[in-house]
Amino acid sequence: MRSVPLSSGLDEYWRAMVQTQQRLRPRARDNDAPIIPILARKVREVEQKSQKGKLGPTNRTKFQVIALLMREERARVKNCGTLDGSRAELLKRLDGIAQILAKTAARDTSLIVLLEPDASISTVAQRFRRDWLLESGAALSPDELIITKEPEPQPALAHNQVIPPSVRSRQLANPFLPPSFGAQPTVVPARRLANWELLGPLFKSFETGSGGQAASMELPPAPAIDRLSPRGTELMKHQIRFIEAAREGHRTFLLADEPGLGKTAQSVLAASVADAYPLLAIVPNVVKMNWAREVERWTPHRRATVIHGDGDTLDAFADVVIVNYDVLDRHMVWLSTLGFRGMVVDEAHFIKNLQSLRSRNVLTLAERIRTSAPGGNPLLLALTGTPLINDVDDFRAIWQFLGWIDGARPAPRLLAKLEEEGLTPADPGFYPAARRSVIDLGIVRRRKVDVATDLPAKRIADLPVELDDELGRSIREAERELGKRLATRFRALVEARKLRVGDLDDDQREQYIRAVALSELEESKSAHSGENVFTMVRRIGQAKAGLAADYAAQLARSVGKVVFFAKHIDVMDQVEAALRARELVTVSLRGDQTAAQRQAAVDAFNSDPDVSVAVCSLLTAGVGVNLQAASNVVLAELSWTSAEQTQAIDRVHRIGQEEPVTAWRIIAAHTVDARIAELIDQKQGLAARALDGVDVEPGSADSVQLGALMHVLRESL
Repeated sequence: MRSVPLSSGLDEYWRAMVQTQQRLRPRARDNDAPIIPILARKVREVEQKSQKGKLGPTNRTKFQVIALLMREERARVKNCGTLDGSRAELLKRLDGIAQILAKTAARDTSLIVLLEPDASISTVAQRFRRDWLLESGAALSPDELIITKEPEPQPALAHNQVIPPSVRSRQLANPFLPPSFGAQPTVVPARRLANWELLGPLFKSFETGSGGQAASMELPPAPAIDRLSPRGTELMKHQIRFIEAAREGHRTFLLADEPGLGKTAQSVLAASVADAYPLLAIVPNVVKMNWAREVERWTPHRRATVIHGDGDTLDAFADVVIVNYDVLDRHMVWLSTLGFRGMVVDEAHFIKNLQSLRSRNVLTLAERIRTSAPGGNPLLLALTGTPLINDVDDFRAIWQFLGWIDGARPAPRLLAKLEEEGLTPADPGFYPAARRSVIDLGIVRRRKVDVATDLPAKRIADLPVELDDELGRSIREAERELGKRLATRFRALVEARKLRVGDLDDDQREQYIRAVALSELEESKSAHSGENVFTMVRRIGQAKAGLAADYAAQLARSVGKVVFFAKHIDVMDQVEAALRARELVTVSLRGDQTAAQRQAAVDAFNSDPDVSVAVCSLLTAGVGVNLQAASNVVLAELSWTSAEQTQAIDRVHRIGQEEPVTAWRIIAAHTVDARIAELIDQKQGLAARALDGVDVEPGSADSVQLGALMHVLRESL
């Protein structure tokens, strides 16, 4: 634990603290290891909470601190001069705590990452550790008694940092940015909430406090006359209301409208009315050319420039600078100095992993822009129709980008709102009030069914297919072999605990199933050969390719253009070859294309009547692409997340679509493919509950991969 050195002016405080430690020092039989009974009590509390459902952030932190102190105490006991018998007794008690931790982690597998030696230790965890040690009577140094927030780690700059020639020209033309005379950051004293950990309850408020209300701030009414749309374009009412909020001075938004409701147009015009130029837009590679087009379409008096590679073609004097996530790291230095007044992060769920270099780069740039923008109040927009992928904790990086939270604490503006409510997490009304406080900071969420009444219906239809060829038979056999292997590991694990499989109750059985499946999943991620859930799903995709191509060809012949999605390049290759053999013209959207090539393929599909099928990579073309010339989508391979499926279908079901949209999922019957489809559907409830206020039961927080493995094991058992 790192901390700030003790100030010499606090001598009296430390004398009192030492006296408190001495008073708290236990005198009972636990004098040899007074922390152990405290850890035993805490671990049972956490275990009881986990038996009622997934642990919240506070108990997750307690779980981590218990493991941390247990390791520290084990090392101390092994090295101390205690008699062998006493040492063995203490180690046995620590083993008991470790077993409870293991059972809890088996029940909630997301806890396992907290046991890693390099897992980050939050300030809340540091406080728990200090307080529990003080309770045990441990003599802490002054440095351990002071808990300070450590600075966020800054991403290491890429070795290939570049300064495009155009940027040098701009710097020479105006080497000095105008000084900022904005207000200094405000400090909000925490009174009622001073001793509360708040981030966990804030996340929980989106799971429990909806009360049937959608997560969308109150927006001003739309003006009677649309004075923003250029000639030949027209905004919808929901778009105008969002832009009006930016015009009236609101500066941070999580624009979470469902895919297809025109978020790019809204953000471009919001930047225009908020005078947020120059504007930085960080976007997926596949949509950066489309972003430049949208800027030209909605604000024709503004210039947009796109960064390709090292930025040799960049126009540093443009109003909007567009860069994709993949090349952002080499442009960090000069992007921090250009004086941006606004920043847009498109498909903001891309930054949900706070540990990734992509996320750290985005958050670092946002902090620098927030600091350097005039008045310290830039326009910050996070755009995503699917902000929640697996867990409400996916909000964390987006909220930090927007400046609503600061690491593990609410930022001053949010803290002030929470203090105004006069409630604590112990009060019944806290969660709905806290949810509303966050929403009012700028969450905007509209559903198609509510705001685009003229948008046609959308449905998902499953087409089960029988894999009755040799490949299909080998897949089913491989699935049976995987089940047998998992069942053998399951029995070995149970017997190692000196139990019998037949004596397990349902909860114990599920705990061991989860533990075995998790172990298999972790091994599968690092395996380079052998049969596992990933290779099996890939083989299923290959086996379905011909059948899916046949169905896409039938649709193209009978109803017109079709958008075809697959995950793997070899499946795409098979399908394109099959469609060419049927004399159908196709275009392809893949990850190895340049942005210009992908945009040309999109344009050809939407405008060329001879092009029948767009064969698309689920990862590459699943976001930000407009393919509404078709009304039928074929999903040949299933995604691992419901969000990817939703995004893919909404490439077609979006503003401009005039026909009812049908997504045809090709499902391999009697295989794990069918279970994966069910798990994806269950995941849809997360956004419905947290964002749309729909009262649905929260589904499992397990990943689809883990759920699929647990299904295979259950079937085998």
